[in-house]
Amino acid sequence: MKLDVNALGTFYRMAREGAGIAAGRLTHMLDVETKVGVTKLNFMRGEEIRREFEDSTDKVGVRVKLTGGIEGYSVVVFERENALRIVETLLAEAGPDADVDTDVSDLDGFDEMTESAATEVGHIMNSGFIDGWADVLETVIDVSTPEFVEGKTAEPFFGDIDEAPVEDDLALLFQSRIETVGTEVGFNHYLFPKRESMSKLLERLRTSEGIEYDKLDGFDRMAERGAEEVAKTATTLTGIDTSVDIRRLNFVSLEAIPEQVADEKLVGVAFEFDGMPSGYLLFLFDEESAHEIVDAMVPMEIDEEGFGEMGTSAIKELGNIMASGFLDGWANVLDTTIDHSTPEFIHDIGAAAVDPVIIQLGENQDYAFVFDTVVVADGREFDCEVYAIPDESDLERALNNLDVDRIEEAPTTAEFQEVDNT
Repeated sequence: MKLDVNALGTFYRMAREGAGIAAGRLTHMLDVETKVGVTKLNFMRGEEIRREFEDSTDKVGVRVKLTGGIEGYSVVVFERENALRIVETLLAEAGPDADVDTDVSDLDGFDEMTESAATEVGHIMNSGFIDGWADVLETVIDVSTPEFVEGKTAEPFFGDIDEAPVEDDLALLFQSRIETVGTEVGFNHYLFPKRESMSKLLERLRTSEGIEYDKLDGFDRMAERGAEEVAKTATTLTGIDTSVDIRRLNFVSLEAIPEQVADEKLVGVAFEFDGMPSGYLLFLFDEESAHEIVDAMVPMEIDEEGFGEMGTSAIKELGNIMASGFLDGWANVLDTTIDHSTPEFIHDIGAAAVDPVIIQLGENQDYAFVFDTVVVADGREFDCEVYAIPDESDLERALNNLDVDRIEEAPTTAEFQEVDNT
């Protein structure tokens, strides 16, 4: 099974189109203004998907079986509180003639009426996505009768679906968020296609030789190896026990990245890298996390209103470690050479922090791979977005030459120049 950026781009357009249709139908049904928030394509392993469900949060979902242009299962999963909020709004819109108690937030569970309303909403959301996919693919996708599911673990939602990924399999997850006036309706949307169906679809969508799917799996593992090196070198440099966890690999539109960046002061480090592949790396922290990092790395008090020379140096140094960990690991696995520029410090609000990189990249490509990463140092957790944006053609050539067996065997030898903080 092979894919390329064009195929992934089509999937992304499918997700956006489907989310837009779903939002429009939700607007019509609830009579509230809605818009599409975040849309991402996430590559996640089965164990990571299941771990997301193990957060003790009650969830409800609606799943349907697909046949025709895509075969498999489509599952929309809401947090129970969000589902009840939608149901309450829906029943309130039914008016006094409905003769129902619309204050459902205190219910211990779903009764026949609220389950029916939740199933209707979930089916509309599923159908919106699927109609959007069918439009983009110019095909027909048939949908089964919707099934209502609830629980706290992954088992009730897709434990009995053969197409669902096992622990170490890499699966494609469509994630969307629809915003409504005064509140936010967040949900995860899971597409579990049959492998044969997906293979035929990818074959039709590809416009290049493409990349074997297991090579993309290898790309994800390369990043994991790089993350391990980041942790080791950071621990050595700072003397603080540090770990780095890559939660998932996202595929997003370049135009959408500024929309997804938090509208707050951000601190980051940007690099350009050159070799096979070439491209850009961008590490973004919220301001509070950046101050935590500086406090951990610099043995003196730093001005809380800014970072100063010492604070800036510390952030750039950590960025240098992370870039070296990622890129040297990639180079060793790919048996190539990748050099990166000196770090460029960024301190700006929201989209302005990423616009310079996006503008440069937008001249040549439309999409980017983004690693969703958490850095943990001395028991403190920092949210860090890692934007790894390789040149599309370079990445395809590099991954086609990738020997997957080398991923576990090749050493990671991150090199970096320490900055004197004394």
